[in-house]
Amino acid sequence: MTTMTAIGAFTALPIDDPDALQDVRVDVPELRPHDVLVRVHAVSVNPVDIKRRRGLQPSATPTILGFDAAGVIEAVGPRVSTLAVGDEVWYAGDVSRPGTNAELHSVDERIVSRKPKSLSFKDSAALPLTTITAWEALFERFGLTADSTGDLLVLGAAGGVGSVMIQLAKKLTAVRVIATASRDDSRDWALRLGADVVIDHHDLQRQALDVAPDGIDYVFSPHSAGNVETYAAITKPFGHITAIDEPEGLELVALKPKSIAWHWELMFTRALSSYDMIAQQRLLAAAADLVDRGELRSTITTAIDDFSAAGLREAHRLVESGHMIGKVVVHR
Repeated sequence: MTTMTAIGAFTALPIDDPDALQDVRVDVPELRPHDVLVRVHAVSVNPVDIKRRRGLQPSATPTILGFDAAGVIEAVGPRVSTLAVGDEVWYAGDVSRPGTNAELHSVDERIVSRKPKSLSFKDSAALPLTTITAWEALFERFGLTADSTGDLLVLGAAGGVGSVMIQLAKKLTAVRVIATASRDDSRDWALRLGADVVIDHHDLQRQALDVAPDGIDYVFSPHSAGNVETYAAITKPFGHITAIDEPEGLELVALKPKSIAWHWELMFTRALSSYDMIAQQRLLAAAADLVDRGELRSTITTAIDDFSAAGLREAHRLVESGHMIGKVVVHR
């Protein structure tokens, strides 16, 4: 087979336009020395997929989106040493390469791990990108350990990253988790995942200081625009903030009087920089073990059994709505 089916985008269009994502045929990807070729069974849609689709320039060649995936390895490159044909795997991909919304996908073995044995492909596909992001934020940016205490504020707690961060923080550290949510269903979701306290982000400063009068030690920020002065008010001196967004013109000087540290988290950094890539394989393997021990649950809330342009357009619509709890997965 020299070609395969995929879902592509030729330009930025509103998701309600049938041409926003289209069924296409493209060449089967060639393998680099460290690549594995995965037959994709399930993918999930993340905000980064929406951002990339909206930023596309017109092209005669389709852009294949998609990061999270679960599937089975069909072929391996000559230098692959950690995985084998037939392995069931999960991973979150590489922003610099074609995506996972395809029949077959090539990806560097060093950012791929065997998936949890206890989860289906569709339940597995919900987790990789958000788990890597949450794990790196907690244990690399914040530097938390099993003995760490204090307060962790998780904004957007019912979203994909927040849903995993709550679970990891409660299972692997001793911090108190303060989650933000504004709707009854999202508050209930955060509490079921283990949050100790849930507050409303629409009244963040008052409610945060009500539950943590001395200030917050660690703040996870998926939506930083317009919030820096509030963060300065609620974060302890020498506290830490980790952000995953990138608002234009962000001004951080309000944090200086308290010597608050600002960290960036981008789970694609290792692949983009070819830096310690194997760390992500180890991370995903550790997460798979947590899942199989019953200590980390899939965050899938919507499953679309239609691995096509129509199914992906519906998944994009749900994520764009801003009302998603957990993750949406598209599967075969």
